[in-house]
Amino acid sequence: MAAIDMFLPRVRREKHYRGFNPLNKDFSDEELRQRYRFGRESIEFIANELRADLERNTRKRTALSVEEQVMIALRFYGSGSQLQVVGDTMGYDKSTVSRVVRDVTDALVDRKDQYIKWPTERQKNINKRAFYEKAGFPNVIGCIDGTHVHIQAPTEDEPAYVNRKGFHSINVQVICDSQGMITNVNAKWPGSAHDAHVFRTSAVGRYLEDNYQGIEQGLLLGDSGYPCRPFLLTPHRQPANRMQERFNRSHCSTRSTVERVFGIWKKRFHVLGSEIRMKPGKACRIITACAVLHNIATLRLEPDVDGEQEEDIQPVIPAYVGRQDGQGIRDHIAINFFS
Repeated sequence: MAAIDMFLPRVRREKHYRGFNPLNKDFSDEELRQRYRFGRESIEFIANELRADLERNTRKRTALSVEEQVMIALRFYGSGSQLQVVGDTMGYDKSTVSRVVRDVTDALVDRKDQYIKWPTERQKNINKRAFYEKAGFPNVIGCIDGTHVHIQAPTEDEPAYVNRKGFHSINVQVICDSQGMITNVNAKWPGSAHDAHVFRTSAVGRYLEDNYQGIEQGLLLGDSGYPCRPFLLTPHRQPANRMQERFNRSHCSTRSTVERVFGIWKKRFHVLGSEIRMKPGKACRIITACAVLHNIATLRLEPDVDGEQEEDIQPVIPAYVGRQDGQGIRDHIAINFFS
């Protein structure tokens, strides 16, 4: 019988491609946001932005469209699930999902400078006004803080990635404006790096250190993990009077803007709040890609982000002629606005 089977013609098994384009299904915007973190128009916008990098020069029936690639990546960023789980959910092989996530991530990172930008002079004035309206703190153009994104234990230099809480992470520095836009992101340092070191060695930290000329250029607010500098004010560690206490309360309320950004960012992209099971270099690029997507979501008024702007009531900052260091600037602000 086995000998007879050898001469029977083989029947080629039909291939089944299970993948589908969710945009072609009758999903509402709310259902799309639950799965992909963006509504239909925003998904189409992202696909058009990345089309030049993602479009395949092939006529193969099974080639993925740009929209399908974008939604596979958005599903990965938004769910925080493993590549295999994303593939099983959407009907693609793990290898396909891995390749697509890499390609979409690279395309987003290539557009970092287009979507993550230091504020212009006009934008600085808008920020100064909005931050002052929030809690009475003058001349603020941004808030800075670090957040840790959990990664799997790397095979190289593993101890460097263990942070003070005991898990492996990337220490991500973010500066945001009054509207929740990320104006600077630095995602390349291992979890053991201190926030102050990350800032001091960052491009924005070096630029401010070398080019800051006075209080009229604006201020960043950071927590006590940073050194108090003329351009980066921190709270009083042990306030000595009611003026310093009021300064600290206003400082804390204003600086909470960046903490709110972290909350929105990690809620929208669960991959940032779970564990990125990739090598540190790839994890850093995924973090940066999610920062770009956060700003796209903010610009396109996706839910959870307040983009409202009101009339200008920012104060006039009295001229400062004292010593040019962080303590001097901090005392100047406290005396004029919190005494």
